[in-house]
Amino acid sequence: MLSTDYVPGSPVWLDLGTPDIDAAARFYGTVFGWAFQPGGPEVGGYGLFQSGGKTVAGGMTIAPEQGPTAWNIYFQTPDANATAAVVRDGGGTVLAEPMDVMELGRMALFTDPQDAPFAVWQPGTNKGLDTVNAPNTLFWVELNTSDVPGALGFYSEVFGWGTTSMPMPGGDGAAYTMIHPARKTPDDMFGGIAPLGDEGVLDRPCWQPYFFTEDCDATAAKATEAGGTVRLAPADMEGIGRFANIADPAGAQFFVMTPSPRE
Repeated sequence: MLSTDYVPGSPVWLDLGTPDIDAAARFYGTVFGWAFQPGGPEVGGYGLFQSGGKTVAGGMTIAPEQGPTAWNIYFQTPDANATAAVVRDGGGTVLAEPMDVMELGRMALFTDPQDAPFAVWQPGTNKGLDTVNAPNTLFWVELNTSDVPGALGFYSEVFGWGTTSMPMPGGDGAAYTMIHPARKTPDDMFGGIAPLGDEGVLDRPCWQPYFFTEDCDATAAKATEAGGTVRLAPADMEGIGRFANIADPAGAQFFVMTPSPRE
């Protein structure tokens, strides 16, 4: 599962780009109990969401012309420049060329061939999030895409991920593809790739974070009370857990999940 034993190809960071970071801080403070620590002018106001004093995400205000309000997933790379070259060769787009973030690390922003945005992080002094896979923290990442085989081919070139699959509930023969870092095992899976559905929950190819919650229904209710919208009502997935999709007041979507107890 997802852990802070970060290796190339694993998720190491996520951040929120939003038109009003103060409003976002109030929303996520209500829903997850996060505290927001704003950054200074040297980082353009980029700040940190924290839970129990540990960093669980980043966030900043962005203007509408800079992109949609959304959560952004960063994957570790040992060489951001080399990754950018592979992205271009594979039919992706470089939205922001590799750049240094002081001594913290080096980053770049991309879209895959189906236009799903993602980012990479080449660690410097900042190795990644302080905590994951715990209540109110990042638990899973998922690519919803219009072309599962095409996405698998692209990301296998970019990150060398290994994959496994399992039948989707419902018995219609559909499979869910799970991903893990190169040279790791399926026990180290951190996310999945799924076809973009027609139920209207997600309207474009995108990566979505899943946050661990101990009570999916209660978290969805808190989100509604705080001004968010439940796009997919809490539902059970047999053997996996109970999950829901939520949009914050500015429209950034994410999933929450209460995992099923393991035997």
